[in-house]
Amino acid sequence: MTKSNNTPIKRTQRDYSLGFKLQVVDAVEKGDMTYKQAQKIYGIQGRSTVLTWLRKHGKMDWTQSPKITMPTSPKAKESPAQKIKRLERELEDEHLSNLLLNEVVNILDAEHGTSLRKKYIGQGARSLQKQKIVSLERACKLLGITRQAIYQRESRAKLRAIELAPVKAMVLEIRRFMPRLGGRKLYFLLKPKFIEQGISLGRDAFFSYLKNEHLLVKPKRSYTKTTFSKHWMKKHPNLLKDRQPSKPEEVFVSDITYVQSAQGVHYLSLVTDAYSRKIMGYELSDEMKATDVVKALDMTINNRQYQCSTIHHSDRGLQYCSRVYQVKLNENGIIPSMTDGYDCYQNALAERINGILKQEFLLYKCQNLEELKQLVDESILIYNELRPHLSLGMKTPNQVHKKDQEQKLLAFI
Repeated sequence: MTKSNNTPIKRTQRDYSLGFKLQVVDAVEKGDMTYKQAQKIYGIQGRSTVLTWLRKHGKMDWTQSPKITMPTSPKAKESPAQKIKRLERELEDEHLSNLLLNEVVNILDAEHGTSLRKKYIGQGARSLQKQKIVSLERACKLLGITRQAIYQRESRAKLRAIELAPVKAMVLEIRRFMPRLGGRKLYFLLKPKFIEQGISLGRDAFFSYLKNEHLLVKPKRSYTKTTFSKHWMKKHPNLLKDRQPSKPEEVFVSDITYVQSAQGVHYLSLVTDAYSRKIMGYELSDEMKATDVVKALDMTINNRQYQCSTIHHSDRGLQYCSRVYQVKLNENGIIPSMTDGYDCYQNALAERINGILKQEFLLYKCQNLEELKQLVDESILIYNELRPHLSLGMKTPNQVHKKDQEQKLLAFI
């Protein structure tokens, strides 16, 4: 991302979210890339910015550069006759391999319309020329193509690369806040910019671009049971079996999920509006006490914007059945609803919100609870304000929540 006068925008440590920093640190420590490659791939400014993140957030010792030793391999000893026989066998194997690969390419082109020969043989010829294995003229004769075809394809590729040059900066700008945002949502957010700058890039081509630039994200799945429903406390019936919310704050769904830091396991309590998917209240604590969970409900009540009858739906966990939680619901005129036994599908929306936060934002282990709270605050703000939802017509939760309020004001006026 550059200014209109083509001078780069100077960034500081504060311009990168904690989630983005932890993603880069995790990738480097896993060996997916070096810290210098990370700076180049993500366009991070500063010679030692990533190294600073590694020393602060990493699990490895980054005070000294690692020494790399290359293994040595013994040289094979063979007589001239043995060498001739070996070379003859290798030549025959290469001939058969060449026939086989050509046949595979022909079948793929014929049956699947891939045009592999047309697309990539020219690239192969260029690669061999650069390695000084064969001249381009001879390679073209062997492959049955003309040099002009290669030049034309390279010219088109250069023009296309120039056209797509701004795309990576656009993607990385969004990934600074949402490191694991999926391709479809990325394309939805960036499509207006593509049209504005005259970039012709469809959704499938955009996915291919992300793949070529190593910008695709792989989904992470994890599940841990945090609910104990076999207790003596009063349970409430499920009021949502045949009911769908029609407006904001008509139904709240609640759940508790675990998150980890270097200090141990912590618990995140969430209350979400079922209509807009907006996280209305949350609380991060070291324990799953009812007094901690009720703080998320307090935040929800303080953040309410509408006066309407509201149902609070949750599982049958001890915290939600506790007296302190039920009294808080009753004092605010909120009707309790619970799942029938331990059935996560009856509280699927709350489970889904947990999954989004853990799979897209709360990905990496923080050093302590204070750092984790900062990451949670950042993540929920970005989730509510910036992340589009497929189920909301690619709108953000806050857009849907406010839209209904604006419509009611217009109707009143």
